[in-house]
Amino acid sequence: MAATRSLLLSLSILLLLCFNASCKDTHDLDEEDLSFLEEDEHDAAESSHHGYEDHDFENYDDLDDFGDGEGEYPDSESAPEAEIDESDVVVLNGSNFSDFLEKNRYAMVEFYVPWCGHCQALKPEYAAAATELKADEVALAKMDAGEETELAQKYNVEGYPTVLFFIDGVHKPYNGARNKDAIVTWVKKKIGPGLHNLTTTEEAEGVLTSESPVVVAFVENLVGPDSEELAAASKQEDEVSFYQTSSADVAKLFHIDPKGKRPALVLVKKEDEKVSHFGGQFVNSAITEFVSKNKLPLVIYFTRASSSQVFENPIKNQVILFTTLNETEKYLPIFQEAAKYFMGKALFVYVPMDEEDAGKPVAEYFGIEGSAPKVIAFTGNEDSRKFFLEGELTLNNIKSFGENFLEDNLKPFYKSDPIPETNDEDVKIVVGNNFDEIVLDESKDVLLEIYASWCGHCQALEPTYNKLAKHLRGIDSLVIAKMDGTTNEHPRAKSDGFPTLLFFPAGNKSFDPITVDTDRTVKAFYKFLKQHAAIPFKLQKPESTQKPQTESTQKLETESTQKPESTQESSNQDLKDEL
Repeated sequence: MAATRSLLLSLSILLLLCFNASCKDTHDLDEEDLSFLEEDEHDAAESSHHGYEDHDFENYDDLDDFGDGEGEYPDSESAPEAEIDESDVVVLNGSNFSDFLEKNRYAMVEFYVPWCGHCQALKPEYAAAATELKADEVALAKMDAGEETELAQKYNVEGYPTVLFFIDGVHKPYNGARNKDAIVTWVKKKIGPGLHNLTTTEEAEGVLTSESPVVVAFVENLVGPDSEELAAASKQEDEVSFYQTSSADVAKLFHIDPKGKRPALVLVKKEDEKVSHFGGQFVNSAITEFVSKNKLPLVIYFTRASSSQVFENPIKNQVILFTTLNETEKYLPIFQEAAKYFMGKALFVYVPMDEEDAGKPVAEYFGIEGSAPKVIAFTGNEDSRKFFLEGELTLNNIKSFGENFLEDNLKPFYKSDPIPETNDEDVKIVVGNNFDEIVLDESKDVLLEIYASWCGHCQALEPTYNKLAKHLRGIDSLVIAKMDGTTNEHPRAKSDGFPTLLFFPAGNKSFDPITVDTDRTVKAFYKFLKQHAAIPFKLQKPESTQKPQTESTQKLETESTQKPESTQESSNQDLKDEL
C-alpha cells in the first residue's frame, strides 16, 4: 500500500513539473518586458493580406507584369478611377450566389479582391463584355473573394482575378486574354455550336487555306451518335475548329482514305507535321486526348500570344531552345527534328532570347546569360526544376538530353548570385550557393526573408527587419537572413509572393519550414521566434533602457543569470528546487 502511495505521489509530482514547465514558458513570454522593442518602432500601415506582393502568375513568373522588375500597382487612392458603367455586372454574395446560378443557364463569375491591380485592369473590359453578351442571354457577375471566403475556397480560388464560366451550374475556368473581345469570343464558342458541316470541296478548300489547326471527321451520317461524340469533344477545345463531312471528295482533301473505315478523324495543321491520324475509339474522351496532344506545332515559337499553348497545356515537361534571332535558322531545324521523338511527352519551345517583348524576360527568368545558344529542360512551375544541356546542340545530344530528362536522370540547376566575400552584417545574405551552409545549418534557428528589390512591401519591411536583427545579433543560436528571390533559387525556398518569411528550426531542417504569419513589427517577430525556436533564448534589455539597480536587484539579477535558459532540463530543475 505504501509503495502504491509512493508511486502515485511520484507521478503527481512529475505531471506537476511538466505542466508548470509548460506554463512557465508561456508566462515568461507574456510577462517579459518587451517595451524597449517598441520604443523605436514606427507605425506602419499593413495591408489586409499581410504585406504580400500577390503575383497572380500564370507561369514563368507572369511575364506580362514582372518581366522587367516592374508591375507594382499603385494604391487605389493614388489616382482617381475613371467612371466605369458596371450596370450589367451582377454583384454576388453568399446570399444570392445559388439563386443567380439557378436563374442563368450561362453565367460567368469573376472572383476578385479590391486591392488587386489585375482585377482593376479587368474591370472595364469585363463590364463591356457583360453588356455585349446580354443579347446572348449570358449573365456576367463578380464576387469579392475577400469577403466571401467560403465560396472562394469552395471553388479553389487561389489567385485574383479567377474567372469561372458556368453552364447549367457546371463550371470551367476562363484562362484567356483579359479583354472584352477575347471574353466574348470564348463565351460564344462555348454556348454556340462547336461542330460544323462541310458538304462541298469549295468549303473544304476555304478551311484549309484560312484555319489551323482543324479537326475533320469522315462519318456515315451528319447526325447520330458519332456526330454527338464529336460535338462534345469540340466543346473542350478553345483553339481548334471541328468539322464533319460525309463527302468522299471532301475527305480526300484532308488526307482521309474515302474507302476506309468510318468514322475516321484527322487533325490538320500548317506545320511540317501536317496531318495526324486518329486511331482510337470514337468517343469524346479519346478524341479530346488526341487533339490535346497533337494540336500544337512540333515546336512552339514563344510569344505573349502563344504563351497559353505552353502554360495551359496538360503536358508540363518542357524542352526549351534559346538562341538569338540571327541564329534561328541554324538551330531550329535540328530542334524540330528532335521534337518528333517526344510528341505527347514533352513540349518543345523556341525562345528568341534577344526579342524584347517576351523572349528577353523568359531568358532572364531562367538565368540565361550571354548570346550562345542553349537548351534547357523545365518541369513546370508546380515543381520548377530546370536542367541545362552540356555540350554541342546536335540532334543526338538533344535526343539524349530529352530522354534523360523524362527518366529523371539529370541534376537540376538553381540560380545563384555570387557568395558575398563578407557576411558580417546583422542580416545575413543568403544566395543559392550558400543556402545549405547558412539556412540548413542544424545548429541554428534561421528566419529567412525571400524578397524582391522592386517589391514595395519588401522595402517597407526592411527597417523593421533590420531592427529585429540588431536586437538579436548577440544570440548565437539565431540567424536573421534574407535572399533575393528573383536571382536565387533553392528547392527548400518556395515563394508564392514577396516578401515570403520562412522559419527553419534548429535540428529539424529535413521538414518543411514554418511560414511566418504574424504582424510585421519587431515585437511580433520576437514573440514568434520565442514560440518556435528550437533553442530557447532570452533577449537582454539594452543598458540604456535599464533602470538604476539597487544592491538587492543586482543580487537577484546575478542569481537569475546563473540559470542557463539554453536547455529545457535547467528550467525543470529550477521549478523542482522551488517545490
